[in-house]
Amino acid sequence: MQKMLLIFLGSGIGGVLRFALSGWAQRLSGAAFPIGTLAVNVIGCLLIGWIGAALTGRLLMREEYRLAIIVGLLGSFTTFSAFGWETFTMISDGQYARAAANAGLSVILSVAAVMAGYRIAALWPGL
Repeated sequence: MQKMLLIFLGSGIGGVLRFALSGWAQRLSGAAFPIGTLAVNVIGCLLIGWIGAALTGRLLMREEYRLAIIVGLLGSFTTFSAFGWETFTMISDGQYARAAANAGLSVILSVAAVMAGYRIAALWPGL
């Protein structure tokens, strides 16, 4: 029960952070392209790579706290469902090039960010 409560709390925090950062990035860019969702997904992937490496390496953490961070906070922070909906909407509107760019950039940059986060953690002193 404690795991579920901590995941629930992490999810609430992650959702609020996603809403704030995505909206800020979208307003800052002023673009019709969903840059806010892309930014949140890439940042979330970078963090999950770094934190995933850190929490399975020398920095051990109790399972319920690890789940609260990775499943709760970062799971609700990243917005893959929003990515799917926005890409679908672009396709439905006949914006095929924009949809392809969104899908390609989201996948490539997110995987690259996970790799970068993992490698950064490996170089981080004390982890």
